[in-house]
Amino acid sequence: MPVEFKYEIVEKIAVLSESSKGWTKELNLISWNDRDPKYDIREWSPDGEKMGKGITLSDEEVAILKSALKDRDI
Repeated sequence: MPVEFKYEIVEKIAVLSESSKGWTKELNLISWNDRDPKYDIREWSPDGEKMGKGITLSDEEVAILKSALKDRDI
């Protein structure tokens, strides 16, 4: 039996890319199972009903990532 979980997209921050099939890789602020929102990067289907595997980051983790990337010549 699949595990049930609940989520709410609190804020859509950015679409990072789009595949040829219309799936978008997005950075969003998401509350999982009524917990405090976390930053989330994952792919979403065109209708927003399906999601791929992703990664969630706390405020502290995003701050470390931001600091690590700011000094890179991207």
